[in-house]
Amino acid sequence: MKELDTIKEKYPTTRAAILPALYIAQEKFGWLSPEAIEEVSSTLNVPKALVRGVSTFYAMYKHKPMGRHLIQLCTNVSCMIFGAETLLELLKNKYGLEPGGTTEDGRFSLVIMECIGACDRAPAMLVNNDFHSNLDDNNITEILEKYK
Repeated sequence: MKELDTIKEKYPTTRAAILPALYIAQEKFGWLSPEAIEEVSSTLNVPKALVRGVSTFYAMYKHKPMGRHLIQLCTNVSCMIFGAETLLELLKNKYGLEPGGTTEDGRFSLVIMECIGACDRAPAMLVNNDFHSNLDDNNITEILEKYK
């Protein structure tokens, strides 16, 4: 991957380039397969165990195939108080979507997030990189209908 070679030039050490290299690999393949981990490791010339360790430390990296659209629902205290639990039930009932799972049609995957930093606008979620807040049963359905 050419992008990985370019990343190496932007950082003082190859270890410093691990996070952005993993991000690039995930963007390209949709998840971090063992082959993607190996590619990052060999391109940056760092141990595969280090790359794997970094990738498993951060929740933003996925280690199994995901749906076309990734829903990251916040379930921290503020979001739970303002209805995240109800939204989680709606996702289960309407879309058959369990935390850590993917819909049968491959449209959505759901990840529960501890916090996305939007307590003042709870409940909140990310769909891919799009932020959505002040969610309720009606607007979450409207929002998700836009992602085909």
